[in-house]
Amino acid sequence: MTQWEFLLKNLGEWQGSFTRVSPQGEILADTPSIVSLEKLNNNQTIRQIIRLGGDEKVLEYSSLGRGVLFFENGAFSQGTIQLGPFSEFGAELGLIHENRRLRLVHLFDKNGQLEQFTLIREHLAGTPVTQSPAFTVEALLGEWQGEAVTIYPDWRSPDRYSTKMQLQLDSSGVLVQSLLFGDRTITSTATINGSILTFGKDLQHQVQVLLLPDGASATSPLKIQFRQPFFLEVGWLITPNLRQRMVRSYNDKGEWVSLTLVTENRMNPV
Repeated sequence: MTQWEFLLKNLGEWQGSFTRVSPQGEILADTPSIVSLEKLNNNQTIRQIIRLGGDEKVLEYSSLGRGVLFFENGAFSQGTIQLGPFSEFGAELGLIHENRRLRLVHLFDKNGQLEQFTLIREHLAGTPVTQSPAFTVEALLGEWQGEAVTIYPDWRSPDRYSTKMQLQLDSSGVLVQSLLFGDRTITSTATINGSILTFGKDLQHQVQVLLLPDGASATSPLKIQFRQPFFLEVGWLITPNLRQRMVRSYNDKGEWVSLTLVTENRMNPV
């Protein structure tokens, strides 16, 4: 199947809201939305209508840009392909499960500082609205086993591998994370401040995980800068024991190099 066919998994009318969130997790605005995607010209063209509050925008396209990639289930990411000096930087990561989509836009200002997120929660028109569980650190604890698929902007063959993530609190309340993917294991720790998890003690290299409504989480550096690789991630706790994550990775030249989708199940809830 082709990227275009994967895009078609998103056809339909998606009802929901666009929620603007500060880097500290404060809700800045919440706007009702309807996004419809329909096929024209025997599937050769997509018409996308975005109704946000009282505004409407109509887009039509018959090809995909270089900054976007789709997975087989319709999940996708689009955004900046090259970090540039003194220019805004942003990316959207979109997950899909049955009749629901969860999308997250990361936006950085011209100085590379994290500016805000937009959390987009949607369901197909005419289907029941289901809420994900309340999202707390406790909801993440335990062992998660999953499958990952990594795709590449240069169209090389996808990589598929198993993953394992162990999350636990130590005696001092610090979150300890152990990640196993392929043949690599990475262990890291995070301090917890309400809905904000901060990994790393070096301010230049800190990565923040922000727990958001409806089981969503946003992972990103607080500042992106040249000569440092970085990644952006969205997580979605769909049910208490099912989670999806998408990771958009950049190298030390600021080039977008890969996109990974992880689907994981909690094996032994704490």
